Amino acid sequence: MRLPKSVRLNEVGPRDGLQNEPKTVPAAVKIALIEALVDAGMRAIEIGSFVSPKWVPQMADTTEVVQGLHRRDGVIYQVLVPNMKGFEAAKAAKVNEIAIFAAASESFSRRNINCSIEESIARFAPVAESSKQAGISLRGYISCVIDCPYEGAIEPEAVADVAARLLALGCREISLGETIGTATPSRILAMLEAVRKKIPVERLALHCHDTYGQALANILAALESGIAVFDSSVAGLGGCPYAPGAAGNVASEDVVYLLDGLGIDSGIDLGRLARAGRAIGEALGRPPASKAAQALATKGSA
Repeated sequence: MRLPKSVRLNEVGPRDGLQNEPKTVPAAVKIALIEALVDAGMRAIEIGSFVSPKWVPQMADTTEVVQGLHRRDGVIYQVLVPNMKGFEAAKAAKVNEIAIFAAASESFSRRNINCSIEESIARFAPVAESSKQAGISLRGYISCVIDCPYEGAIEPEAVADVAARLLALGCREISLGETIGTATPSRILAMLEAVRKKIPVERLALHCHDTYGQALANILAALESGIAVFDSSVAGLGGCPYAPGAAGNVASEDVVYLLDGLGIDSGIDLGRLARAGRAIGEALGRPPASKAAQALATKGSA
């Protein structure tokens, strides 16, 4: 299959990337990061989550972040919601997209959201219906589409089943999360083959972690199979608290560099993106996670 002519990145750094930071990241820093990402050309950004601050204290200021943004037309400002309480907060904040999250692993589902896969789908049913009635777009995530830190390998058919259930709930797009970064291209392709039997490829996205340095290889394989939406995180920020040893998300800078090299349009200015990554790295007191992001940030400051 030919490579797509254009690709959309879903930037997850402001939420998935920052949620596990040990020190509080001020709302002003988050707002500056989001605005810089929009300036770089990002048109879909995960800006926060309406979850219990007891469990995710870094996201306690999501309302403040949303209210402080200069929202621009054509940009999806997305928040993660775990239940109806979260949905009501998102609705009050007037975001234009919410995201719900399930897992392909029973053990991970119980560790992550304290319920079974079946219970998680039932929990999200009223959220999905309410989002439809409110005219708020709905996106779905599936964790552990390749391996689970507790169960090991996940059968591709299990991923396809959860994806089909999220599609039935009304998700416009389903992001397939390679949560612990152990996948290789052949395993990604096998999983995608199973999922595509139940879900149109244009409704799918891939979310890669880079624990074993395979994220870009996996993304290239997915591109060749027709996937044209990818989650990424500026400066490679992030990780998963329920996946011990998992490295951060694939760096947005690395993905854009790959796409530029392949002649695939992302609409993103790599120089501006690198500067955004350098700025958040400075705010956090460390360099970007990926070597390419570090090099690009250094080049941008020369």
